[in-house]
This record gives sequence, C-alpha cells and structure tokens, in this order.
Amino acid sequence: MTVSPPLARLDDVAVHFRVPLAGGLRRNRALLRAVDGVSLQIGRGQVVGLVGESGSGKSTTGRALLRLVDVAAGRVWVDGEDITRLRGRRLQPWRRRMQVVFQDPEASLDPRLRVGSSVAEPLRIHTTMSAAERDRRVCELLQTVGLDPSLRSRWPHEFSGGQRQRVGVARALALDPELVVLDEPISALDVSVQAQVLNLLAELRKERGLSYLFIAHDLAAVAWLSDIVAVMYLGRVVEVGPVERVLAAGAHPYTRALRSSEPPADPQTAQARGWQVIDGEIPSPLRPPPGCAFHPRCPLADARCRTEAPALRPWGGGAGHRVACHHPGEEAAG
Repeated sequence: MTVSPPLARLDDVAVHFRVPLAGGLRRNRALLRAVDGVSLQIGRGQVVGLVGESGSGKSTTGRALLRLVDVAAGRVWVDGEDITRLRGRRLQPWRRRMQVVFQDPEASLDPRLRVGSSVAEPLRIHTTMSAAERDRRVCELLQTVGLDPSLRSRWPHEFSGGQRQRVGVARALALDPELVVLDEPISALDVSVQAQVLNLLAELRKERGLSYLFIAHDLAAVAWLSDIVAVMYLGRVVEVGPVERVLAAGAHPYTRALRSSEPPADPQTAQARGWQVIDGEIPSPLRPPPGCAFHPRCPLADARCRTEAPALRPWGGGAGHRVACHHPGEEAAG
C-alpha cells in the first residue's frame, strides 16, 4: 500500500527570541526557546490538535508552520517542498495555500474596514480579480460561513463575537487554502457559540477537504474535531498519537494531568474521577529545567528524569502513538 506524503511537516523545528532582561539594556538579552525541537506532520484532509498550557509554545509552532516567525533550526515542509528559508515573493505562492484563523475575532479584524473589505483583502493582494469579481466572491464566502451577504457593508463592531469569527473564517477561505491554522478559534467566544463555530469548521473540512492545525485548550473540542493530538510542554511535544488513544489513556503524566484538571460539568463526576489542578507553574523558557522539563511538577520524577531529557519514542503498540517519558503509562504511588 502506498502511503501519501503529508501536506505539511515540521522537522525538529526550533524558534528562539531574544528578550531583554532586568534593566532593559539592549546588550542585556537572553535567549527564549519558545519552540525547542518540534516534529509534527499534518496529512491531507487531516486535523491535528495541539494542546498544552499557556506558554507551552502552541501558537508559536503554528506561526512557524505559516512562516510568520523565523525558524532558528529545523525544517518546514509543505507538499514536499522545503519552505524554511523562503522570503518575500518566493514565499508568496505558499501564503495562498496556508491561512490562519486567530483567537480573538475582534482584534483580528481591522476596525477601520467594513467586513466585506476585510474578507476581500487576500483577493486584492494575491489575485487579479476586478472589484466586481471580488465583491461576488465575498458574497459567496459570507454565505458559506452562514452570514447574509448584505452584512458585508457593516463594521466589525456591529457583529457579535461568533459572527466576527465567521468573518475571520470567510477571510481565511478566500484563496481556497489547503491548510488552515486554527489558533484558539473558540476560546474567546461564549460557550453557546463555540459549538456553532466548531460545527462550521467540521462542515468546511468535509466539503473542501481542508487540513487543520487546531490549537486549543479545550480537550473536549480537540477530541471532537481532531484525528491526531499532540501535547506540548515548554516548547516540546511530549506525546502524540490518535486522539481517542491519547486523550483516553495518555501515557505521559502531563497528558493525564491535563485531562484530570479539566473540570467536568457534573461535580459528582469530578469527585469520582479525582479532579485536580496540576501542581506548580510551567517553568520559564528562559531557564528551562535540566532533563525532562516536566520533572519539577511530575509525581513520577526520579534522578534520571532530572538529568536526562527523554526522546519521543513509539509506545504501546498503537500506530503513531509516541511519548517522551522515562516512565510512560506508570501511575504515581499512593
């Protein structure tokens, strides 16, 4: 059987930033390892969920894939082509094939542009369409995301949060991309609206064969929309595999901690499953701990964990399930 190559792939990608230390002197800067050796692939028509606490490097990973930030090490591949070092006009054809939906629909729309102009902007930059052709395309896109085309003349502040996010999705679809990075697309929305946006994304994936990198905190949303899930901690992927396998029986203690820290709606369920908050805070990427980055918060940590960083290895005999842990699948005593 021939296995088709992935649409997009990150190979050992690292993204570093120089940030000022106390005093703010330009020469007094430290290296912040926002992403520290991430390898990930997204198949055609596949949804890969990316989860982890704030500060784990999820959004920066998405931006590295889109080439919105420079890559310090590693390679970014799209459709078999290395785009890591492309810039300017050489990168422009790839921009059409990869788009993004941002977290905050209010901040991602220019308040000085009517929503029709925002949706039309990619068409104006990347195509030779006339104004009339762009307007027809905007109407089609608004209909696709469930909005009345007559609303295109309104300003962003005249829309609800859910409607603004639909506008953001319409703009992302304007150039018929193959891959869309969904950067926390529902976290800024009311709970009542989140399901509507998730349903829209699922329908668009089915209709258009889209691939998504779905960055999220909500594990239930990731489980519902994704095929594969990758768990990030302090700039690294610590577990990756089929979503039903990883979220149902995570092998990494951090994955299990994320699951147990999600508060269920029913308090009795929370008590029965031992709902808990992960101890401690995520360390600073300016001063990552030695060995396994999770060891200061891990109930299974031993001397090896404190000195030797675990590699991402196959685990459990499940296809594509890998974990970076010296004690995968073990439970803490007591």
